[in-house]
Amino acid sequence: MRTRVWFRIHWRMFVAGWRRGSRYRAAALGGLVANATFGFLKASILVAAVRAGGGEIGGYDAASITAYTWLSQALLGSVNLSGRSDLAVRIKDGSIAVDLLRPVDLQTASTAQEVGRALFALLPRGVPLVALGVLVGGMRLPLEPVTVALSAVSIVAGTTLSFLTVYLVAVAGFWSVETRGIQTAYMILSGFLAGLFVPVTLFPGWLLAVARATPFPCMLQTPIDVLSGRVTGFSAGQAVIVQLAWIAGVLLVGRLITHAGRRRLEVQGG
Repeated sequence: MRTRVWFRIHWRMFVAGWRRGSRYRAAALGGLVANATFGFLKASILVAAVRAGGGEIGGYDAASITAYTWLSQALLGSVNLSGRSDLAVRIKDGSIAVDLLRPVDLQTASTAQEVGRALFALLPRGVPLVALGVLVGGMRLPLEPVTVALSAVSIVAGTTLSFLTVYLVAVAGFWSVETRGIQTAYMILSGFLAGLFVPVTLFPGWLLAVARATPFPCMLQTPIDVLSGRVTGFSAGQAVIVQLAWIAGVLLVGRLITHAGRRRLEVQGG
């Protein structure tokens, strides 16, 4: 019974986030134009680098690097690599006290709402950019049912993981009056290690090991690899399992930090 109630509450939070995302159509259009512009620039640079490297670099040829480029741009509107969240503002102004009095889990409920909003962005931003990559860049995507299903799970898992990790940045506000510095550091680090600028597999060995010791590649690089068919079959399944393992780990850390933050929180006012 409790499980059913939990799912019903979080589904409603997800739907509320989805509806919230659907209201900002002008922002979605602006994001689409920006992502498309940077997609063309990024594709031209990376394809030129591949051709300069003899037609292949780090296992990527012109076709696969094109797929990486457009898929990374398509998912950028949904995966939170900026470190920003409404929760950080609510902690700073004290309105978080109201959230903590509600009979729902702060971490999972806020994440469900953010994920709903983020996944809506796939419609006005993600899908058109994938179509643009297919029409202009000649990108091809595998259409096998298993690959499509794993891709969908991987995208949702990567998006969820990104917001669970940003939640950790937000709840740092229980100890710090201002978290913008932490958010900026997170934005720089996450974008680089998630594979936003170049695939993480192009990193030197030591840096690749550092990246894989963090959850960041599972947010963006893994969904791209699964969706593009770069990893298939058992390897794709393993990649998704790693994503789910990171979700469980970050969820546990967030729960512990939330518990400690609740004991520390002090709100003044009438």
